[in-house]
Amino acid sequence: MTLTRSLLVYAITLPVFFAIDLVWLSLVAKNFYRQHIGHLLAPQVDWAAAVLFYLLFIGGLVFFAVRPALEAGSATRGLAYGALFGLLTYATYDLTNQATMRDWPVIVTVVDLAWGSVLSATVAYLSYQISSRVL
Repeated sequence: MTLTRSLLVYAITLPVFFAIDLVWLSLVAKNFYRQHIGHLLAPQVDWAAAVLFYLLFIGGLVFFAVRPALEAGSATRGLAYGALFGLLTYATYDLTNQATMRDWPVIVTVVDLAWGSVLSATVAYLSYQISSRVL
């Protein structure tokens, strides 16, 4: 896949990811995280760090899930690779917190791992479907 095509796939994946994650963050996660780890949350979001995370994460999702799915012509590959990428990346964060933080709740780890898998699988699948039709 050419660099230009990869950048177009990235440009497709970016709004798909934000649309889905915005629903999660605004409807479910806000109260859930406040309830379970409110004592650990910063009073203000560090938007530079948040934007950098999203840009890098979406790049990884394109590289490790969407692009391989497009190259194989397989939506199922996008779904499976996306789920695995989400599980591994969210596990890196949550299990490190579980291992090193005094009051990190197990329920947060479980919910995050499930969400990371579902989010990434869904975004990879939808991005594959859109990209394969428009590129």
